[in-house]
Amino acid sequence: MLPIDKPYRWTSADVIRKVKFAAIRHFGKKNLKVGHAGTLDPLATGILLVCLGPATKRAEELQRSAKQYVAGVTFGATTPSYDLEKDIDREYPLDGVSEESVRGLLPRFIGEQDQVAPLFSAKSVDGVRAYETARKLYKAGQLTEENNILQANRINIYDLELLSFDTPSFVNSPAVEESKKNRINVADISEYALPTAMIKVDCSKGTYIRALARDLGEALGSGAFLSSLRRTANGGFSISEALTLDEVLALLN
Repeated sequence: MLPIDKPYRWTSADVIRKVKFAAIRHFGKKNLKVGHAGTLDPLATGILLVCLGPATKRAEELQRSAKQYVAGVTFGATTPSYDLEKDIDREYPLDGVSEESVRGLLPRFIGEQDQVAPLFSAKSVDGVRAYETARKLYKAGQLTEENNILQANRINIYDLELLSFDTPSFVNSPAVEESKKNRINVADISEYALPTAMIKVDCSKGTYIRALARDLGEALGSGAFLSSLRRTANGGFSISEALTLDEVLALLN
């Protein structure tokens, strides 16, 4: 079992394919099973637990474990995917958004609750991934909150901590510049100056941090989206124990 720090703009499946190819060569087994214990979105980084061979039997158990994230929640706008994979589509007033209001709001989101996942998610509906439906609706200009086909799931947020609150100057980063050449888009928000809260989230399996960002924005009478996400703990591993993908490939080579 390998705790890998997933690179930015890699899908979880991308990492599995890369590791599996190297592991098959290393162990000399063409039928080697390789899987992971909990998907990370392409624009998220942090711990992706990759299981090799017999360790894949533990994947379901590890998926049930508590997780920790550090999330950048940006207020005053939304995107259709509630992260930077899609461009900002709406702007909202910021009258009720401040460090004090965010800090005071967080306790209301601690505990067991029902959460509706974003339509841009890996959830399966009638055998089809929700993001496949979402992309079709988005291209056709028919994506709205009203046609969200997902049902609410019971989740548990154990703790929320506001780490910082400021208005960063978003710049056109290399990741944005290269997004035109990459299938994983990164929206350019360099023209916006929006307040961003960095929040540490301890939560159960099945919690969507993008949905939490959406709900925080709505609760403050504004909008919000996830501008950054890093998984810092999963399955008993902390981010300090994670290996880079290059380190794992070097081990297997």
